[in-house]
Amino acid sequence: MVARPKYFTPNEVSVHNTTDDLWVSFLGKVYNLTPLCEKYKGDVLLKPIILSAGKDISHWFNNKTKDIRTHVDPQTNCIIPYCPNGRFVHIPPPYPDSDWANDFGRPWWRDDAYLVGILSQKTRLIKIINTLTSQDQVIEVKYL
Repeated sequence: MVARPKYFTPNEVSVHNTTDDLWVSFLGKVYNLTPLCEKYKGDVLLKPIILSAGKDISHWFNNKTKDIRTHVDPQTNCIIPYCPNGRFVHIPPPYPDSDWANDFGRPWWRDDAYLVGILSQKTRLIKIINTLTSQDQVIEVKYL
């Protein structure tokens, strides 16, 4: 029997916003990047990811290719990755650099090892009232 994927609300993702527990969502999926943070701890290239912890970063990616957005660099006329918050882990430098190691394998945004579930696009607030005690509670539910 195939296990159904877990669905998460944007509020559930936003709770995971520290370097010890870092989740992001993009292109409708939720990723746990905590192992990535541990692997690259102290690296300056981790800063944009840490600043986006618990948020949706779909604007970093091309919807069709599922890869990082690109643009033409006005100085070199070369197509380079577009990083609005600065270059991050697994993004090559804009210019040739012998210090950059490209032996990391699959980039983190294509690695399903970080995938934890699907982002629920439709959520609803439901108010439950206990008529016996006159207590009410508002909960957020996932609407598939």
